[in-house]
Amino acid sequence: MNGGRPGCDPGMAVLCSSRDRLVLVESHSRAGKGVNAAMTRSLRLYDYAASCNCYKVRLLLAHLGMAYERVPVDIFDGQTLTDGYARINPTRTTPVLETEDGRYLPESNAILLYLASGTPYLPEDVFELAQAVRWLIYEQTDIVPMIGGLRFRLLVGRLSPSDPDAIRRRHGAAEVLSLLDHHLVEHEFFVGGGYTIADIAVYGYTHLAHEAGLDMQPYAGVRAWLRRVEAQPGYIEDVEPYGANAAPGAGRSLYDT
Repeated sequence: MNGGRPGCDPGMAVLCSSRDRLVLVESHSRAGKGVNAAMTRSLRLYDYAASCNCYKVRLLLAHLGMAYERVPVDIFDGQTLTDGYARINPTRTTPVLETEDGRYLPESNAILLYLASGTPYLPEDVFELAQAVRWLIYEQTDIVPMIGGLRFRLLVGRLSPSDPDAIRRRHGAAEVLSLLDHHLVEHEFFVGGGYTIADIAVYGYTHLAHEAGLDMQPYAGVRAWLRRVEAQPGYIEDVEPYGANAAPGAGRSLYDT
């Protein structure tokens, strides 16, 4: 259900050493809340910087002000095709969260649920919680393949705008944006009147829909909601462009096997 599978957004990888161990590259923390990794084990996030599935997790971590160590990985360099990565996540997707006690949690929206537990970003009311899960599912089944998948393929040259698959995804993306807009003209956020992981999940690829060649002008409700998300405390936007090796035939990934 997450990025990185053929037909969806790419978002999986691993960086290995000669001993087949994952290598930490970066450490991220909010001001005054850093954790000394040499003394205390902290959260580790294995991610691909161009994937909005990974960005969603970084966004929630920024809102929460949580310290974490980041493993930047390149999914088009064959780094998800190793036995070492399979031991971290047999489905070979990113993001993967390594918890403080050394357990591994894949799937972006599962990670959002885990990190948001006990915070204002996860509703306590059972019905509102179910509504949040509803939007998490819709994000993966409809938003990612239609908006995220179209954006990826157009940006790296795997589709041209006139290709039948691009036309199909563009029509699907218009249906998605219409559904989101219909909800947002009547609600400030997706669940319970407040900003939650439902908004974070939907925001991931929706905020870059214009990069898929989609005209956002008709969707006033979505555009106003995007501004509300971007006004939230701790908001960041650090999605990086796809590398040259994401082009067809230029790298090694599940997209090229």
